[in-house]
Amino acid sequence: MLEWSEITVPLLLSLRVAALATAFSFVLGTGMAWFLARRRGALPAVINALCTLPLVLPPTVLGYYLILVVGRRGVLGSALGELGINLIFSWQGAVVAATVVVFPLIYTSSRAALEQVDKRLEDAARTLGASEWRIFLTLSLPLAWRGIFAGVMLAFARGMGEFGATLMIAGNIPNKTQTLALAIYDAFQQGNDARATLLVLVTSALCIAVLVSAERIAAWRRWG
Repeated sequence: MLEWSEITVPLLLSLRVAALATAFSFVLGTGMAWFLARRRGALPAVINALCTLPLVLPPTVLGYYLILVVGRRGVLGSALGELGINLIFSWQGAVVAATVVVFPLIYTSSRAALEQVDKRLEDAARTLGASEWRIFLTLSLPLAWRGIFAGVMLAFARGMGEFGATLMIAGNIPNKTQTLALAIYDAFQQGNDARATLLVLVTSALCIAVLVSAERIAAWRRWG
């Protein structure tokens, strides 16, 4: 017989991981998109490729790269260890993995939206003495909000289903690092079809609710 904790614990963890990963990716993704939106050349092209690379790399490859960077013997592992931070086999590691995976979704949508902002408006603001930071916050960001918002909602839904990189970094530890996607995998491996089916339905319903809500909010803002 299924216990509610078998559903609620991975569900709450997935919501926490997806929300934090989306928040971090929103800050980093929109910032990087703003930095690269009006720039052309070899270096911006390389940076753009690196920012979108997680979209095409297999999740296991991303997980391996993360281990090389933040693992105990990784590039930053020793420094993080001295600060008392251990991302391996922890829910914080799941947040890092999900952030890397969903970052390109926000970055690409934000860059496309920011590039559609009329450059003449930004130039007019500069002639009036506005700083680049103020132009971004009060002009570019509000005008590009629809594209950015779409990327944020897609990133959150994707973060809810992250599996491969999370498994390599955080592991599959019940009540600690087991998200919904990992719980589904675990239930399937154990032959617990009832639990797997219920978790699949919960995950699907939640993702559909997020996407429908995003569409409704966008429509409300558009008509408003």
